[in-house]
Amino acid sequence: MARADRNNSARLWLDANTPGLSLMLADFKTQEYAPHHHDAMVIAVTEAGGSMIKSRGTVEKASASALLALNPAEAQSSWMGASQRWCYRSFYLEQPAIDAVTDGVGIGGVPYFTTNLFPDRDLVRGFLSLHRAIQAGEDALRERELLIGTFGNLISRHGSNRRPVEPAPWDRTRLNLAVDLIQASLGGNLLLEDLSAALGFTQYQLIRFFKRMTGLTPHAYVTQLRLDAARRHLAAGLPIREAALAAGFYDQSALTRYFKRTYGVTPSEFAHAARPD
Repeated sequence: MARADRNNSARLWLDANTPGLSLMLADFKTQEYAPHHHDAMVIAVTEAGGSMIKSRGTVEKASASALLALNPAEAQSSWMGASQRWCYRSFYLEQPAIDAVTDGVGIGGVPYFTTNLFPDRDLVRGFLSLHRAIQAGEDALRERELLIGTFGNLISRHGSNRRPVEPAPWDRTRLNLAVDLIQASLGGNLLLEDLSAALGFTQYQLIRFFKRMTGLTPHAYVTQLRLDAARRHLAAGLPIREAALAAGFYDQSALTRYFKRTYGVTPSEFAHAARPD
């Protein structure tokens, strides 16, 4: 049995009324998130303390006065910095939840957020109220009203029609080739020199290419794909040890270590949230 982490605790759960929406309540003293991304849109509100957030090459401080918003697949990392504690509530919106929000707000898609931190205390209060209402689970009508109202305010105030510059077709083709090669070798020993040779890069060029295209190094990207695979296996009911091996991790302890550094919860806590029954 894994030893309890007395410095860092988090609870993750699925919203019963909005498919694709999960929430987390975290209280951290030493947590450090390794570079990673979520396929989901991430919204987080700090209740106490704060941390340093790195995304898009910029380091900013998360605090109770600002709302954190991350676009899907946007690379990020965070650490405590000078803060002694970081208590926050977060929302993770997979595509079904994004669709529910955009349908409710009446737009065709979620606008792109050109920055990650918004010093908007009204929005912070709104998302805290939404999170607490979903946690209480007492009034589905109020939950939906808050969900659409708060996301509507976020989109109208801070959403943008701008999008990041699309990579050149040749770069996209090479990235797709790299991802295919990585996916085919998740369970094996993938070498940097093999991947760089397949793409026609030097190893240094490959590292720079991955950072430019994904925000992650090749190793961090491979780890992310393995974690994505492990999450799917865990959600499907596979035991943690089997999920670790199937996803390409050396053993269960390796999966647990990377999982906690990336998501703030253990594989068993994630599996419990993904399969509440």
